[in-house]
Amino acid sequence: MSASLARGMLNKMGGSCCPHHAPSTNPFKLAKLHGNNKSTDYAFEMVCSTLRFGKGVTLEIGYDVRNLGAKKTLLLTDKNVQNTIAFKNAEQALKNVNIDYEVFDDVLIEPSEKSMQKAIAFAKSKPFDSFIAVGGGSVIDTTKAAALYASNPEADFLDFVGPPFGKSLQPKNPMLPLIAVPTTAGTGSETTATAIMDLPEHKCKTGIRLRCIKPYLAIVDPLNVMSMPRNVAIYSGFDVLCHALESYTALPFDQRSPRPARPEVRPVYQGSNPISDVWSREALRIIGKYFRRSIFDPTDEEARTEMLKASSFAGIGFGNAGVHLCHGLSYPISSQAKKCVAHDYPQEKHLIPHGLSVMTTAVADFEFTTVACPDRHLVAAQTLGADIPNNADNEYISRTLCDQLRGFMKDFGVPNGLKEMGFEYSDIDHLTEAASHSVPNIVISPKSTDREIISKLYEKSLTVY
Repeated sequence: MSASLARGMLNKMGGSCCPHHAPSTNPFKLAKLHGNNKSTDYAFEMVCSTLRFGKGVTLEIGYDVRNLGAKKTLLLTDKNVQNTIAFKNAEQALKNVNIDYEVFDDVLIEPSEKSMQKAIAFAKSKPFDSFIAVGGGSVIDTTKAAALYASNPEADFLDFVGPPFGKSLQPKNPMLPLIAVPTTAGTGSETTATAIMDLPEHKCKTGIRLRCIKPYLAIVDPLNVMSMPRNVAIYSGFDVLCHALESYTALPFDQRSPRPARPEVRPVYQGSNPISDVWSREALRIIGKYFRRSIFDPTDEEARTEMLKASSFAGIGFGNAGVHLCHGLSYPISSQAKKCVAHDYPQEKHLIPHGLSVMTTAVADFEFTTVACPDRHLVAAQTLGADIPNNADNEYISRTLCDQLRGFMKDFGVPNGLKEMGFEYSDIDHLTEAASHSVPNIVISPKSTDREIISKLYEKSLTVY
């Protein structure tokens, strides 16, 4: 795609293409060319969970729940995590201080609307007044939904779901406290105000995006990620990488429109800003130094610890800036999994892990976006470890960054694009059509140039390296 076409496309954007992580209600906006006016925002703010990091901090949870004055706690997890040290230590911590709790262990990996409603129904069945999530992003996101709807039992499920499927209403009641204990170094969900789910009938994903659903406390314990299986570590690491890259190259906060009429309606995901930039760049630095080490030697405690830091840091970054193309185009890929069964994940269904679906279009996406803000793409490549001069031209910047992304995929031996995940050229129309739900403002008509661009990005992602 030519630079002029990319610039024309990005001029029509103004926030982020992923409505579930977007910096505005106009979902498909990205790193737009410079230019400001009175209708754009002039302020940014930071939203983040309290974060406690350290080996063994999971055993402190009982004191935190007791300090909340909780009478009955719901501990949510999945059946795989239930056998890990993370869950066992969390449960022991509650027992140590005699906390009354129950366990819900039926969380679905890559949760659907149906699986979330099952957790919500359980959360409503008894007077739970606090919630603990022990698991990866699927568990934490499901717990956010369970706590939100248990706190607002009269609400319809779609009341809090974002557009185009739901109403994105503000809840009447604040969410009861939630403590998140991540067991993967990936989603950063322990720090964010978003919960993602699959809508199989739409062949796409959607989400809830509300400030009130961010966890009260994130317990980030390196002991909980030492036993991550190889592919879980790879794909969750891909998610960290894309969170950091997308949030760093997102539309700047002062180019996002419309300007909020009141501070309470300023979106959670505001566009790149000085706060999010710090966290995103630090996550990229850690990834460049430790990602390969954490995969090639799973006993490398330092590398695994650093990647867990990167996950939370990138979560703070995108949790305030938003993400764009990689995430927006990933949802149809995950939802339409046909033949791909991922090793180290549950085998009872076809499943494309979130981090893999996000990474699959990353090379095509950043090749396309470089011309919008080459300086940001240059810094990203340098921070990941590339020896690239500051005066490099756009083509050199794009090629260097994209070769770094290909390098991770090739070195880890992951599926080489959509074809190896079961998709064919004939599926591109289905993916693009579903992206019209994930990215509703980009697909204007069957003949639109915007639709052609999205289709082309999928086409270029059939084979990546």
